[in-house]
Amino acid sequence: MNELFKIFKVEEAEATRISASPDEPHQHDFEELIIGIHGQLDHFIDFNTSTFDAPFISFVTKGKVHRVIPKLKDGKCEMWALRFKSEFIPETTFQLYSYYHDHATIKLQQGACFNRLITLCEIMYEAMQQEDPDLSVVKHLLSALFGMIESERNKTSVEENVLAKTQNTTLQNFLSILEENYHRPLGVEFYAEKLFMSARNLNLICKGILQQTVSEIIETRKLIEAKNQLTHSDKNISEIGFDLGYNEKAYFTNVFKKRTGQTPSEFRDEMKTLLS
Repeated sequence: MNELFKIFKVEEAEATRISASPDEPHQHDFEELIIGIHGQLDHFIDFNTSTFDAPFISFVTKGKVHRVIPKLKDGKCEMWALRFKSEFIPETTFQLYSYYHDHATIKLQQGACFNRLITLCEIMYEAMQQEDPDLSVVKHLLSALFGMIESERNKTSVEENVLAKTQNTTLQNFLSILEENYHRPLGVEFYAEKLFMSARNLNLICKGILQQTVSEIIETRKLIEAKNQLTHSDKNISEIGFDLGYNEKAYFTNVFKKRTGQTPSEFRDEMKTLLS
């Protein structure tokens, strides 16, 4: 996906087409949220297939192997699909990774709260239909949408065993500390000490849940912010690298290219073309 943000609706005709010729399980380079208003969703993720009746929300993190097949129920299907790059809401994306790593699709209740989610989607859709969409407004609306979903998720979350719940809490605490410190040149020991645990145990928890080491998660968070600044600020490459704890421009450029396949300048040029 080339855009930073995209929203569209899947209705009966499109659902019928997808059901007749579904994709193979795949990965994508963006985050995806599906809000089911009517119909069913067959979701293959984490090598399991489940079927959910609307209303539901389904969040698929970047890189997850999955397949979604929207289906009609009682002759109806209506779902909002929102796709966005990690750097579009960098301050929220990592929390989403920890919240939805084990329960990608969650059933919701009909009512005022769910209706507000639909209203926000409609507002974002209308905003994106403008000749020159104001992405800053859409960004705030998307963050608000996830805040409302999280409130509902907390009401309906399934019971977890004690170990899983403790590990999830540790991960969320780590990500909260990371959000305050990712711009500093700090390593695993700093975060482990803040959490009163060993670096080894923190690494085991992160590997078990996100399939990344602590160092990889720190670097990923820096990368998301680097993309955010390259897209939305006029800072030069050295300034952005320094803001994120890289004292040398060459080192920052090498890390960025190794992870993205582009230099920071190439990425910035691509974003300018997409947003122009």
